Amino acid sequence: MRALYYGLFAAGIVAADQITKLLTLAHIPLHSQVEAVPGLFHLTYVRNYGAAFSSMQGMRWLFVAVFVLLTAALLWEYFKRPMPFTTFERWCIAAVYGGGLGNIIDRVRLGYVVDMIEVEFIDFPVFNVADCFITCGCIALMVSLVFFNKAFWKDEKK
Repeated sequence: MRALYYGLFAAGIVAADQITKLLTLAHIPLHSQVEAVPGLFHLTYVRNYGAAFSSMQGMRWLFVAVFVLLTAALLWEYFKRPMPFTTFERWCIAAVYGGGLGNIIDRVRLGYVVDMIEVEFIDFPVFNVADCFITCGCIALMVSLVFFNKAFWKDEKK
């Protein structure tokens, strides 16, 4: 039953991501800036044909293949060979998965990822809602695994 909740959470992330991207496509011309919160961030529509920092451009097939493998691994882990992840860690994994799915939908549908959030207080690439969930989910998962989940690191001897 918990898998349903994780799936619904990931689906909610995909929905929020896709809605913000559709709004961006409909209302912001390519490379135009719209002031959102002065001094904090503005919206700038850009197309990202690669990964983080536009690396690995033109390798859409690789991103899709990695995502398919991640999906298979998650399904295998959850249903066949559960690992000692805490409930919090599973929520983190769902956040990362939902964000990844949001970006994969763009890659398959458009051939690029729609990015629109540009922070003003630091020199950082333009990103999107999916990227926020991927990054925050990964950081929270790593912190939890390193500092709080001792069962994950136990060496089972058979």
